[in-house]
Amino acid sequence: MFPPLIYATLFAVGYTAHRIAPMQLFVDPTAAVRLVGWALVALAVLVGASAALLFLRAGTTPDPRRPTTALVVHGPYRFTRNPMYLALALVYLGLALLVNAAWPLVLLPVALMLVERWVIAREEAYLERQFGDAYRAYKARVRRWL
Repeated sequence: MFPPLIYATLFAVGYTAHRIAPMQLFVDPTAAVRLVGWALVALAVLVGASAALLFLRAGTTPDPRRPTTALVVHGPYRFTRNPMYLALALVYLGLALLVNAAWPLVLLPVALMLVERWVIAREEAYLERQFGDAYRAYKARVRRWL
C-alpha cells in the first residue's frame, strides 16, 4: 500500500463525512488556527522534502515500494525513523485545521495505525534483513515517530 494513499483516502472519507454531517473543530476559527494549520503544512513540506532529498543524495529511492540501497540516519532521521510518514500526518493535521473539520481528525489514528501495520512493520523487517546490525542499532537509538 502506498502510504500517501492511506492518508489521502482517510482524509477524503473524513472530509466527506464532514460535508454530510458537519462537525467543526471550532465554532469560529481564528486567524491563529489557520496560521497553525499552514505552519503544520509548511513544516511537513520541509521535513518530507528534506528526508526525500537525503534519500536521493544517498543514491536510494524514497519510494517505499522500491528496494532500499542505503541506510539514511542523519537529518530528520536523527529524530524519527519515519520523517516522510510523519510529514504526511502533519499535512493531514494541518489540512483538518484549515478546513475546520473534526471527522478527519477522528480518522487520523486509523491512518497512523494502518501505516504502522501495513507499511512500517514491513519496512522495518526488510531493513533489518537488508542492513542487519546497523539498522538494529539505529532502531534502538531513534524512535519510530518522535
